[in-house]
Formats: sequence, structure tokens, C-alpha cells
Amino acid sequence: MASVTETQTTLHYLKDLWDDALAATLDQAELLRYRSNLLGSDLRITNFAGGNTSSKILEIDPLTGEKREVLWVKGSGGDLGSMKRGGLATLYLEKLHALEQLYRGVDFEDEMVDMYPLCTFKNNPVAASIDTPLHGFLPFPHVDHLHPDWGIALAASANGLEKMAEFNQRYGHHLVWVPWQRPGFELGIMMKRTIEANPACDGIVLGGHGLFTWGNTHRESYLNTITIIDQLGQFVNEHIARRGDAIFGGVRYQSREDRTKLAMELFPYLRGQVSSNRRVIGSYSDLPEVLRFANSKDGEALAYLGTSCPDHFIRTKIRPLYVKWDPSGDLAGLKSAIADGLKTYRKEYAEYYKTHAEPDSPAMRDDNPSIVVIPGLGMFSFGKSKTESRITGEFYTNAIHVMEGASAMAEGVAPKELPQAGPAAPTSAFKVHTNYVALPALEAFRIEYWKLEEAKIRRQPAEKQLSRQIAVIIGGGSGIGREVALLAAERGAHVVVADRDLTGAEAVAAETKAVAGKEHVTSVSVDIRSRETIREAIAKAVQAFGGVDILINTAAIFPASPDGIITDAQWALTLEVNVTANYLLADEATKLFRDQGLPVSVVLTSSANAVVPKRGSEAYDVSKAALSHLVRELAVGLAPLVRVNGISPATVVKGSTMFPRDRVVASLTKYSIPFESTASDDELRNQLAGYYAKRTLTHQPIDPKDCAEAILFLAGPAARCTTGHLIPVDGGLTEAFLR
Repeated sequence: MASVTETQTTLHYLKDLWDDALAATLDQAELLRYRSNLLGSDLRITNFAGGNTSSKILEIDPLTGEKREVLWVKGSGGDLGSMKRGGLATLYLEKLHALEQLYRGVDFEDEMVDMYPLCTFKNNPVAASIDTPLHGFLPFPHVDHLHPDWGIALAASANGLEKMAEFNQRYGHHLVWVPWQRPGFELGIMMKRTIEANPACDGIVLGGHGLFTWGNTHRESYLNTITIIDQLGQFVNEHIARRGDAIFGGVRYQSREDRTKLAMELFPYLRGQVSSNRRVIGSYSDLPEVLRFANSKDGEALAYLGTSCPDHFIRTKIRPLYVKWDPSGDLAGLKSAIADGLKTYRKEYAEYYKTHAEPDSPAMRDDNPSIVVIPGLGMFSFGKSKTESRITGEFYTNAIHVMEGASAMAEGVAPKELPQAGPAAPTSAFKVHTNYVALPALEAFRIEYWKLEEAKIRRQPAEKQLSRQIAVIIGGGSGIGREVALLAAERGAHVVVADRDLTGAEAVAAETKAVAGKEHVTSVSVDIRSRETIREAIAKAVQAFGGVDILINTAAIFPASPDGIITDAQWALTLEVNVTANYLLADEATKLFRDQGLPVSVVLTSSANAVVPKRGSEAYDVSKAALSHLVRELAVGLAPLVRVNGISPATVVKGSTMFPRDRVVASLTKYSIPFESTASDDELRNQLAGYYAKRTLTHQPIDPKDCAEAILFLAGPAARCTTGHLIPVDGGLTEAFLR
């Protein structure tokens, strides 16, 4: 077997990250984990959750005490870059090999998957992936199966065999070609036979799919892998450089200078349109390669052909929506083009399903695209979460790189018989454009709707109550707003923490990220007295996630003065913040809600004071009474798309910015409650909260968490038929009972 030596290695693009000192401290399984993490750390080497690595390791059989060869291989659904030792499946290699005697042929290969658990070593619960036989039947100690863009570009080229021979000659390799075959037991057998026929080969190119490399040691396998991938990069990029501006047939459109602004104006509408079956979270990209593809003469045709690598279209679907729009047009024209494009896309997707579905196929999934390509603007990607939408976009960017590389390697007329063609599909089943070969629709369907992929989906954790929802929380930097942010994140929402105090908002966002994940939370500064800052905050929510589904305001002020006299200016400010600002907030958000076209929820924070008159808090009480009625007015005015509700808490002392130490001390003095002047702020607040609690039927202090529970009940699906309503959160304050 040919291999790359240390002295032969000259990398142009990738880095050799191997640390001999660290590697010397690791056992064989940890070395596999280490090797996998290094390979998975670079998207040029493989995609997120793509590829697979393995090692054949001698282990002591716990039943016999004898040494047995065990295949350690990345488990189903794992990610090489973040995988831990616990993410590796383990199988007795001789038992896996014995399955060949039971194999009834390609039409029955899925039967073999049910046999993998019977081969498990040490009752390991990690499910073996469909790639397991691809590793098990190769006779090498350490194997890497990856999906580098440069490698797939070769694998997806109509002249791939010729270009592979050219590559081998230039770099001294002995790569061999295997035609397209869906990953599984049959492909494992095909690869075994290929190695038997070509014992001197040092790698396998899977037609339309990816790359296999190996080594006698972990280090050797890693070095062989990154070297071949780097050299493929050199080879493909030379062809791309020679093409220059003629790549993808040349330029058809120019990118708009205002594309980011226009994209953000479009985003809520587009998100609403592709959320017709279930909500999605969005990401936007205008990377140079994305724009080059979107603006090219061949972009539309290539996009329609679809992707080649199975790892790509599992997330990107068989093809993206390429919007037929001239970038010199306006936003209204673009929306119309999207609507027309989606109508056609859904119809064609339904036909694709109907044409290829078998009686036992899973039900048709969402018929909306997960990728939308727009000339002049770039690409929008969608998924069930921000992370998923980002990764989906990365996958299609990988697909663009593949199409770019394959197109650049075009030379002369495509061969009559494609190298991708084989037992799984004849040449006539493949579609070719400018040397790029896409996977046949039937083969795409057999993977997208594979029962094994369906089983992988079913193993994923159930979605939470607020999954796929985007919640903007005004006043999220402290008190009730902070608790709403944390609870919303716990329930699966994507969270925008907005507050006039940006430092406070950032601190709460950091807490919330620990619950939801760093990509699912952002923070913004907002002064809700200003339409401009409201627009900016909403725009940042759109930029982060694509829209808004839940809008919550907990921000308010309570005017106070040492002599108890409220000035005209304080009175005006109280009404401005507690009433008018809520109207401005709803009015600005409504523009987005209408564009988005999805049912949404608004929850505002009133007070028990709205119905309990008392001396000394007239400005606050009147403002909250007005806010309570504003809730009802907005519910009427914004129906049926928007539900508007509110909560009416009694005094919430804990964590409230409306209760600084001097106000707490003034209140304790007012109610003749003895206190120690040396007591901490929290101790004084607890004393005051305890006093207020005694005035209620439950004798329970009102905690910000109590308010958060009520707010998210109103905002969530359990209250889908509730609007124009205010829930008291007052512990049973009889003075606030409505009469």
C-alpha cells in the first residue's frame, strides 16, 4: 500500500495539526477520537456531521478473555469535529464479516442494519451508521471516509476518470474509482472487491460521493488523508484559476450594492413563505462564492440539477429554489417572483415524491425549500434552529464549491458512458451540465426517504414547546424580563434580549446562552420611546434569526422623589414609557408581523395597580390602567394574525430595577417596618416583599419567575385561543378583584 511520508508532505491549504506529544498519551480508541476531531475541525475536509472514521483495535473479549479485533467507528448521526469517545460504535469485526454469508443482495441490504446490534462489542448502545460495512470490509487498520469539496468535485465530474488519472500521475498516487452506489452493505462489498483487484491503491473515489483513504497507523492515516485532500485542492483550484471569470458560464447579473439592506427587508416575508408547513429559523449569506454562483449564467441550470453528495441533499433537499428575478428590480417584484417560484417548487417536489415513493416510504416531508438562491442578493438557508439553518447554508456552499470545481475541469465533450454510472443507475439516469454530474432523482429519493434516515430522524430529541419560535424580550436585562429570557430558552425558543441597559442585556444573554446554546441567543440595545431604536432592535432580530414570533415587554418605570411630589415631567415620562412606548413597540412590530404572515403573540406587562387606586402612585397607576386597555385595543386591531395579552402582577420587588435601595428603605419606613441599616439590598427587598405578601390570600411573595410563567403561557401554543386578556399574578390581592 502506497503512503505519504513525513518528508513528502507539502501542504498548500490545510495544516498538519497532529501533536506527537499529545498523541503519545492516548490509547487506541482515544487516538481515533483525536484523529476524528482534527479532521472534523476544518470544513474543507468534511462537512458538519459528515464523513466517518474507523480503527480496528485488538480488545479483550469480556466473555472469553481472548484478544478479538474490534471495529471502532463513528456512530450514527455523530460529528467528527465534536465527537467524544462515547460517540463511537464498537463491533466484533469477525461477526461483521460473517454477515456477508447472510447477505441476500442489494435489494435486501437494509436487512443487514438490523444485524449490526448482534455484532456489538460490550453492549455499546451507540448505533452503528450505514457506513459501517464500508469501513469493516476494507483491510486497513485505520480508515477515513470524508467529503471534501475538492474530492467531490472530482467525483461529480463527467470526465472524473480521466481527471483522476491525471491527478494520480502528477502527485504519484494510485486512487481508484467506484461508481455511484448508495452507502450501505452493497457498497462495502464493492469496495472490498475493488481493493482485492487493486492492492496497490492508496485511496478510493466514490462516484458522486466522496473519498476513502487509510493508513497502518493513526498518524499515517491522518497524514495520507490531509495530503491527498490538499493535493486535490491544488489540482481543482488550478482549473478554477484558469477559468477565471468564465466560471459557471460567466456573469449574468451584478450583485446589488444594497443587498444586505434589501435582504433584511425581504427576510421576514421569505421566512413566512417557507414556514407554510412549520416554522423555520433562517440564515443569510452573501459570500463571494455564493454571489458568483447566484449571478452566473449557469447558476439556475446547475441549481435545478441538484446536489451530488448524499450528505449535502439530506439537509439541502434535492435542489434549492433559484428565484427567477432580475436584481435591477424592486422588492415588490422580488416577492412576486418568490411566490411564483414557491408554487412551482412545491408542485415539483410533490411530483418527485409521488413518482418515486414506495408503499412503505415515509410520508412526504415539508415541500418548502431549505435553500433559496436569489441573484444579486445571495442565499437564504432555513432549518429548525439557527444552528441547523447555518449548517444547511454551509452545506449548500459546499455544493457550490463542488459544482464550481467540476465545471472548471470540463474539457471537450462529456463521455458517452459516465464513470458515476454502474449497477445502481445507468448513464441515462444522470443529468449533466458543464461537466457537473448530479445524482439521479430516484437515487436522491432513495436516500432522502430512506427508512434508515427516517430512523435517524426519529432518534433525535423531541422538539420543545417553543422550538422554532423567535422571542424578543424588551426589558430582558433584569427582573421579570431576565426570567422570561431564561425560561423561553429552556422551552426551546430563540431569544433576543433587548434592554435600554445594553450591559445588562449582554449579561442576561450570556446566562441564556448557557441554557439554549450560543447561536440561539443575541442581545440588543433599545429605548422603546424611540421608533428608530425599536426598528433597529427588530432589524437585529431579523438579521439573527429571520423574523419575530413572540414580542414581550416587561420594561416600565415607577416615578419617585424624596418628598413624594411627582413633577409634570415625571408624570409625562411615566405615561410615555408605560403607555405610549408600548403602542410604538406594537406598531413598529406589526409591520414585520404582516410581512411575515405567521400567527404571532404579543404580551405586555401591566400591574395590579391598574385597578387598585391608592395615594402616592397616581402616575404609575394611571399608566398601567391605560396599558391594560391598550392590550384590549391592540387585540382587536391586530386580529386575527396577532394575539395580544398581558399580565397584571402585584408588586414584584425581587430583581426589579424599580426598587433601588432608597425606594425600598422609603417603603419600609412608610409601612413602619423595622430594619437594620446595615442589611444588604436583598435582605431589605425580602423584608418588603414579605410585607406585601401578607396582604394577599396566598401569603406568597411575587417572584419574577411567577410572572415569566404567566407570560410564556400567554405567548405559547397552550393559549392559542386567548387574546385581549390579562392574567393577574398577584398572590390573590382582593383589592384587585375586578368588579
